[in-house]
Parts: sequence; structure tokens; C-alpha cells
Amino acid sequence: MNVQLTVNGGTHRLDVEPRTSLADALRDRLGLTGTTLGCEHGVCGSCTVLVDGTAVRSCLVLAVQAGGADIRTVEGLAGEDGPHPLQEAFAAEHALQCGFCTPGFLMLLAGALAEEPDLDHDERRLNEILASNLCRCTGYAGIRRAAARAAAALRGDGAAAVHEPEGGSAS
Repeated sequence: MNVQLTVNGGTHRLDVEPRTSLADALRDRLGLTGTTLGCEHGVCGSCTVLVDGTAVRSCLVLAVQAGGADIRTVEGLAGEDGPHPLQEAFAAEHALQCGFCTPGFLMLLAGALAEEPDLDHDERRLNEILASNLCRCTGYAGIRRAAARAAAALRGDGAAAVHEPEGGSAS
């Protein structure tokens, strides 16, 4: 099947099998390997991309379903002025270790912060959103701090600090 995908501002015409996932089209056909594949069942979130501004698991979406949509991958997160505030915050807050899940978290949070700019003011909601993606290395504390820092930066409030509960938590 022919499909036209708009990815990170560029238009691509692809001939794909009807069963080709968006993740496979992005990785194998467009070379956008920042979209990582973990479970391929929509559980881990490492393949999260934005489709029309909404975070979706690209392993669960067929490439033909995404035709005509605006798709943004981690490769398109940085702007002409440099890294996205989320990317800067992840580095500043040591919110990654192996990096495998990081692209999915970045895209999940990019979509969430676009919809909820004050997300860092609601710890329960932030934890709920972050719990939808899995990380086996970080313990989530750095990711929560990075989300809060990026939210403040995107609002123009400067770098914010998140106060972790004593002992921290996994999610």
C-alpha cells in the first residue's frame, strides 16, 4: 500500500505492507532509529511518538493509519535553536542511564506538557503519566525532576525543583 507520512516536517511516500507498524516504517524505511522497540505490545512505551500532537505507541499503529497525520519523533524534538527543554532537563537531572527508554519518555512528556503546561504542579498526575512508560535503570526520580524542570522552562519560569518523597519511589 502507498502511504504518505509527514514526519518531523518532511513528507515521505512509502510503499508498505498493510501490516507494517508505524515503528517499523520509521525505523526501517526512514532510518529514524531513535524510536526504539522494546516489547512490541504497547506496554513499555519506548516507541512513543507524537501523532497530531498526541503521544501514541508506534508499535500499535499501522503505518497506513498514520497517513496524513503530523508525526514527530525524538529526532524532530530539538529545534533550530538547539535541544528541546526536555532534552536539556534530562541531561541536567541525570534522567537517563542506558538511554533505551529515553526517547519514549521524551516524546510522552512533550505531548503531555503541550496539553498540560502546569503538569509539574500536580505530582499525582505526573506520576500517573510517567507510569505509562517503563524504565529499568533510573528509578524515575530523575525523570520526574526533568519533567518539572522542562515544564518550568517551557512556561518561562526557569528551572524548577521537584521535592522527592523520602526514599523516592519507582513511580
